[in-house]
Amino acid sequence: MNRWLLWTARHSITIALCVMFVAPVLFLLLTSLMTDSQALTSSYWPREWRFANYADVFSRTPMPRYLLNTVIYSVAATTFMLLASVPAAYALAKLRWRGQGAFLVVIVCMMMIPPQVTTVPLYLMWANWNLTGTLWPLVLPMLLGDAFSIFLLRQFLLTIPGEYLDAARVDGCGEWRTLLRIVLPMARPGIAAAALFQFFYAWNDYYGPLLYTSENEHNWTLSLGLASFKTLHHVQWNLVSAATILTMVPVVVLFFFAQRAFVQGVTLTGVKG
Repeated sequence: MNRWLLWTARHSITIALCVMFVAPVLFLLLTSLMTDSQALTSSYWPREWRFANYADVFSRTPMPRYLLNTVIYSVAATTFMLLASVPAAYALAKLRWRGQGAFLVVIVCMMMIPPQVTTVPLYLMWANWNLTGTLWPLVLPMLLGDAFSIFLLRQFLLTIPGEYLDAARVDGCGEWRTLLRIVLPMARPGIAAAALFQFFYAWNDYYGPLLYTSENEHNWTLSLGLASFKTLHHVQWNLVSAATILTMVPVVVLFFFAQRAFVQGVTLTGVKG
Protein backbone atom coordinates (compact mmCIF):
# COMPACT_ATOMS: atom_id res chain seq x y z
CA MET A 1 0.00 0.00 0.00
CA ASN A 2 2.80 2.40 0.91
CA ARG A 3 4.57 1.58 -2.34
CA TRP A 4 1.41 2.35 -4.30
CA LEU A 5 0.95 5.69 -2.51
CA LEU A 6 4.61 6.58 -3.13
CA TRP A 7 4.31 5.76 -6.83
CA THR A 8 1.12 7.85 -7.09
CA ALA A 9 2.80 10.80 -5.37
CA ARG A 10 5.81 10.66 -7.67
CA HIS A 11 3.67 10.56 -10.79
CA SER A 12 0.86 12.81 -9.61
CA ILE A 13 1.51 15.50 -12.23
CA THR A 14 1.68 12.92 -15.03
CA ILE A 15 -1.54 11.29 -13.83
CA ALA A 16 -3.30 14.66 -13.68
CA LEU A 17 -2.17 15.51 -17.22
CA CYS A 18 -3.31 12.11 -18.50
CA VAL A 19 -6.73 12.56 -16.95
CA MET A 20 -6.99 16.07 -18.38
CA PHE A 21 -6.27 14.85 -21.93
CA VAL A 22 -8.06 11.49 -21.81
CA ALA A 23 -11.27 12.66 -20.11
CA PRO A 24 -12.64 14.68 -23.08
CA VAL A 25 -11.95 11.82 -25.49
CA LEU A 26 -13.59 9.32 -23.14
CA PHE A 27 -16.60 11.62 -22.75
CA LEU A 28 -16.83 11.91 -26.54
CA LEU A 29 -16.63 8.14 -26.97
CA LEU A 30 -19.32 7.47 -24.37
CA THR A 31 -21.58 10.13 -25.87
CA SER A 32 -21.23 8.52 -29.30
CA LEU A 33 -22.68 5.31 -27.86
CA MET A 34 -25.69 6.93 -26.17
CA THR A 35 -29.22 7.40 -27.42
CA ASP A 36 -30.32 10.79 -28.61
CA SER A 37 -32.42 11.38 -25.49
CA GLN A 38 -29.52 10.67 -23.13
CA ALA A 39 -26.76 12.62 -24.90
CA LEU A 40 -25.58 15.72 -23.03
CA THR A 41 -27.62 14.90 -19.93
CA SER A 42 -26.30 14.52 -16.39
CA SER A 43 -25.80 10.79 -17.01
CA TYR A 44 -22.29 10.14 -18.34
CA TRP A 45 -22.60 6.36 -18.74
CA PRO A 46 -24.76 4.98 -21.58
CA ARG A 47 -27.95 3.37 -20.32
CA GLU A 48 -28.31 1.73 -23.72
CA TRP A 49 -25.24 1.03 -25.84
CA ARG A 50 -26.14 2.18 -29.33
CA PHE A 51 -23.39 1.12 -31.73
CA ALA A 52 -25.76 1.83 -34.61
CA ASN A 53 -24.85 5.51 -34.29
CA TYR A 54 -21.73 4.84 -36.36
CA ALA A 55 -23.76 3.19 -39.09
CA ASP A 56 -26.18 6.12 -39.04
CA VAL A 57 -23.29 8.51 -39.71
CA PHE A 58 -22.50 6.70 -42.96
CA SER A 59 -26.14 6.44 -43.98
CA ARG A 60 -26.89 10.15 -43.44
CA THR A 61 -23.70 11.70 -44.82
CA PRO A 62 -21.23 10.79 -47.61
CA MET A 63 -18.44 10.05 -45.12
CA PRO A 64 -16.45 7.81 -47.53
CA ARG A 65 -16.27 10.68 -50.03
CA TYR A 66 -15.18 13.13 -47.32
CA LEU A 67 -12.57 10.63 -46.16
CA LEU A 68 -11.23 10.11 -49.68
CA ASN A 69 -10.96 13.86 -50.28
CA THR A 70 -9.16 14.31 -46.98
CA VAL A 71 -6.70 11.52 -47.75
CA ILE A 72 -6.01 12.99 -51.20
CA TYR A 73 -5.48 16.44 -49.75
CA SER A 74 -3.28 15.27 -46.88
CA VAL A 75 -1.11 12.84 -48.86
CA ALA A 76 -0.66 15.12 -51.88
CA ALA A 77 0.12 18.19 -49.78
CA THR A 78 2.61 16.24 -47.67
CA THR A 79 4.31 14.73 -50.72
CA PHE A 80 4.60 18.05 -52.55
CA MET A 81 5.85 19.75 -49.38
CA LEU A 82 8.65 17.22 -48.96
CA LEU A 83 9.67 17.45 -52.62
CA ALA A 84 10.14 21.21 -52.29
CA SER A 85 11.14 21.67 -48.64
CA VAL A 86 13.87 19.03 -48.32
CA PRO A 87 16.12 20.50 -51.08
CA ALA A 88 15.49 24.02 -49.76
CA ALA A 89 16.42 22.97 -46.22
CA TYR A 90 19.52 21.21 -47.52
CA ALA A 91 20.62 24.34 -49.36
CA LEU A 92 20.14 26.45 -46.23
CA ALA A 93 21.88 24.00 -43.90
CA LYS A 94 24.76 22.54 -45.90
CA LEU A 95 25.56 24.92 -48.76
CA ARG A 96 27.11 28.37 -48.72
CA TRP A 97 25.79 30.95 -51.17
CA ARG A 98 25.25 34.68 -51.36
CA GLY A 99 22.02 35.87 -49.72
CA GLN A 100 21.61 32.71 -47.64
CA GLY A 101 21.07 34.61 -44.38
CA ALA A 102 18.55 36.98 -45.98
CA PHE A 103 16.65 34.02 -47.44
CA LEU A 104 16.48 32.41 -44.01
CA VAL A 105 15.10 35.64 -42.54
CA VAL A 106 12.44 35.65 -45.26
CA ILE A 107 11.50 32.07 -44.37
CA VAL A 108 11.13 33.00 -40.69
CA CYS A 109 9.06 36.07 -41.59
CA MET A 110 6.75 33.94 -43.74
CA MET A 111 6.07 31.75 -40.70
CA MET A 112 4.73 34.83 -38.89
CA ILE A 113 2.31 35.98 -41.61
CA PRO A 114 -1.31 35.01 -40.78
CA PRO A 115 -2.94 33.13 -43.68
CA GLN A 116 -5.88 35.57 -43.62
CA VAL A 117 -3.57 38.31 -44.91
CA THR A 118 -3.16 36.61 -48.28
CA THR A 119 -6.68 35.20 -48.52
CA VAL A 120 -8.19 37.74 -50.94
CA PRO A 121 -5.38 37.87 -53.55
CA LEU A 122 -4.92 34.11 -53.51
CA TYR A 123 -8.63 33.44 -53.87
CA LEU A 124 -8.86 35.86 -56.78
CA MET A 125 -5.88 34.16 -58.43
CA TRP A 126 -7.40 30.68 -58.14
CA ALA A 127 -10.80 31.99 -59.22
CA ASN A 128 -9.28 33.49 -62.36
CA TRP A 129 -7.81 30.08 -63.13
CA ASN A 130 -11.21 28.41 -62.52
CA LEU A 131 -9.80 26.16 -59.80
CA THR A 132 -12.08 27.19 -56.92
CA GLY A 133 -14.35 24.38 -55.81
CA THR A 134 -11.51 21.87 -56.22
CA LEU A 135 -8.67 20.62 -54.05
CA TRP A 136 -5.98 22.12 -56.31
CA PRO A 137 -5.71 25.46 -54.46
CA LEU A 138 -4.94 23.48 -51.30
CA VAL A 139 -2.35 21.18 -52.86
CA LEU A 140 -0.48 23.13 -55.54
CA PRO A 141 1.03 25.77 -53.19
CA MET A 142 2.94 22.97 -51.44
CA LEU A 143 5.07 22.61 -54.58
CA LEU A 144 6.73 25.85 -53.46
CA GLY A 145 7.49 24.43 -50.02
CA ASP A 146 6.31 25.31 -46.56
CA ALA A 147 8.13 27.87 -44.40
CA PHE A 148 7.74 25.97 -41.14
CA SER A 149 8.79 22.66 -42.70
CA ILE A 150 11.87 24.23 -44.34
CA PHE A 151 12.93 25.75 -41.03
CA LEU A 152 12.29 22.51 -39.13
CA LEU A 153 14.23 20.40 -41.65
CA ARG A 154 17.08 22.91 -41.72
CA GLN A 155 17.46 22.67 -37.96
CA PHE A 156 17.61 18.88 -38.21
CA LEU A 157 20.07 18.85 -41.11
CA LEU A 158 22.43 21.06 -39.10
CA THR A 159 22.89 18.11 -36.72
CA ILE A 160 24.34 15.93 -39.52
CA PRO A 161 28.16 16.13 -39.45
CA GLY A 162 29.58 17.84 -42.51
CA GLU A 163 32.35 15.24 -42.76
CA TYR A 164 29.92 12.75 -44.30
CA LEU A 165 29.03 15.20 -47.05
CA ASP A 166 32.66 16.12 -47.65
CA ALA A 167 33.57 12.45 -48.03
CA ALA A 168 30.77 11.99 -50.57
CA ARG A 169 31.95 15.01 -52.55
CA VAL A 170 35.52 13.72 -52.56
CA ASP A 171 34.20 10.47 -54.03
CA GLY A 172 32.68 12.44 -56.88
CA CYS A 173 29.08 12.85 -55.72
CA GLY A 174 27.28 15.98 -56.82
CA GLU A 175 24.96 17.87 -54.51
CA TRP A 176 21.82 16.06 -55.66
CA ARG A 177 23.43 12.65 -55.31
CA THR A 178 24.79 13.62 -51.89
CA LEU A 179 21.33 14.70 -50.85
CA LEU A 180 19.70 11.51 -52.08
CA ARG A 181 22.35 8.97 -51.03
CA ILE A 182 23.79 10.48 -47.83
CA VAL A 183 21.49 13.12 -46.35
CA LEU A 184 18.06 11.57 -46.84
CA PRO A 185 18.82 8.25 -45.07
CA MET A 186 20.34 10.13 -42.13
CA ALA A 187 17.50 12.65 -42.00
CA ARG A 188 14.61 10.18 -41.84
CA PRO A 189 13.49 11.18 -38.31
CA GLY A 190 13.41 14.87 -39.21
CA ILE A 191 11.63 14.19 -42.49
CA ALA A 192 9.11 11.99 -40.68
CA ALA A 193 8.44 14.74 -38.14
CA ALA A 194 7.93 17.38 -40.85
CA ALA A 195 5.71 15.02 -42.85
CA LEU A 196 3.53 14.24 -39.84
CA PHE A 197 3.18 17.90 -38.96
CA GLN A 198 2.02 18.67 -42.49
CA PHE A 199 -0.24 15.61 -42.66
CA PHE A 200 -1.95 16.45 -39.37
CA TYR A 201 -2.36 20.08 -40.43
CA ALA A 202 -3.96 19.09 -43.74
CA TRP A 203 -6.15 16.46 -42.08
CA ASN A 204 -7.53 18.97 -39.55
CA ASP A 205 -7.56 21.98 -41.88
CA TYR A 206 -10.92 23.70 -41.92
CA TYR A 207 -10.14 27.20 -43.17
CA GLY A 208 -8.66 26.11 -46.50
CA PRO A 209 -11.41 23.69 -47.54
CA LEU A 210 -14.07 26.16 -46.38
CA LEU A 211 -12.54 28.89 -48.52
CA TYR A 212 -11.92 26.94 -51.72
CA THR A 213 -14.28 23.94 -51.76
CA SER A 214 -17.39 25.12 -49.90
CA GLU A 215 -19.19 25.74 -53.21
CA ASN A 216 -18.73 22.12 -54.30
CA GLU A 217 -19.81 19.50 -51.75
CA HIS A 218 -18.28 16.73 -53.86
CA ASN A 219 -14.80 17.97 -52.83
CA TRP A 220 -15.50 18.57 -49.13
CA THR A 221 -13.04 17.20 -46.59
CA LEU A 222 -13.84 15.60 -43.24
CA SER A 223 -13.44 18.83 -41.28
CA LEU A 224 -15.87 20.69 -43.53
CA GLY A 225 -18.24 17.74 -43.68
CA LEU A 226 -18.18 17.41 -39.90
CA ALA A 227 -19.03 21.10 -39.49
CA SER A 228 -22.00 20.76 -41.82
CA PHE A 229 -22.98 17.56 -40.02
CA LYS A 230 -23.19 19.51 -36.78
CA THR A 231 -25.48 21.99 -38.49
CA LEU A 232 -27.72 19.27 -39.87
CA HIS A 233 -27.88 17.27 -36.63
CA HIS A 234 -27.27 19.95 -34.02
CA VAL A 235 -29.56 18.25 -31.49
CA GLN A 236 -28.34 14.72 -32.14
CA TRP A 237 -25.07 14.98 -30.25
CA ASN A 238 -24.64 11.22 -30.18
CA LEU A 239 -24.31 11.22 -33.99
CA VAL A 240 -22.05 14.27 -33.94
CA SER A 241 -19.81 12.53 -31.40
CA ALA A 242 -19.75 9.34 -33.49
CA ALA A 243 -18.74 11.34 -36.58
CA THR A 244 -16.00 13.06 -34.58
CA ILE A 245 -14.62 9.73 -33.36
CA LEU A 246 -14.55 8.41 -36.92
CA THR A 247 -12.61 11.52 -37.98
CA MET A 248 -10.08 11.08 -35.18
CA VAL A 249 -9.37 7.36 -35.58
CA PRO A 250 -7.14 7.47 -38.73
CA VAL A 251 -4.75 10.10 -37.36
CA VAL A 252 -4.56 8.37 -33.98
CA VAL A 253 -3.63 5.09 -35.68
CA LEU A 254 -1.08 6.86 -37.88
CA PHE A 255 0.56 8.56 -34.91
CA PHE A 256 0.60 5.26 -32.97
CA PHE A 257 2.73 3.61 -35.67
CA ALA A 258 4.90 6.66 -36.40
CA GLN A 259 5.34 8.07 -32.90
CA ARG A 260 8.93 6.84 -32.48
CA ALA A 261 10.18 8.58 -35.62
CA PHE A 262 8.07 11.65 -34.84
CA VAL A 263 9.38 12.06 -31.29
CA GLN A 264 12.96 11.38 -32.35
CA GLY A 265 12.75 13.93 -35.16
CA VAL A 266 11.26 16.64 -32.94
CA THR A 267 13.84 15.95 -30.20
CA LEU A 268 16.89 16.04 -32.45
CA THR A 269 15.69 19.08 -34.37
CA GLY A 270 16.49 21.36 -31.45
CA VAL A 271 19.98 20.00 -30.75
CA LYS A 272 21.79 22.57 -32.85
CA GLY A 273 20.75 25.94 -34.22
